[in-house]
Amino acid sequence: RTFLPNYPIMKSAIIATIIGSAAAFAPAPVAKTTSAVSAFEDELGAQPPLGFFDPFGMLSGDVTQERFDRLRYVEIKHGRICQLAFLGQVVTRGGLH
Repeated sequence: RTFLPNYPIMKSAIIATIIGSAAAFAPAPVAKTTSAVSAFEDELGAQPPLGFFDPFGMLSGDVTQERFDRLRYVEIKHGRICQLAFLGQVVTRGGLH
């Protein structure tokens, strides 16, 4: 039995691969969303190209200035605690107990 390569199937597989890889570089459509979160687009820390970044959706629903300020305060407090913990780790590893 002789092996005969199946060229039409190989050509179609190559074409499908090329089309699929070209689609990966096409720009994704960006949907404009209008919500109350857009009120925070001018806050400190909102930078282009993302603008206001809320990856966990913590401000969805009851979006008020008080809630935003509270979350920002808590984030800064936790950041400072982490910095102190890191400094404590460095000092301890350095031999100063």
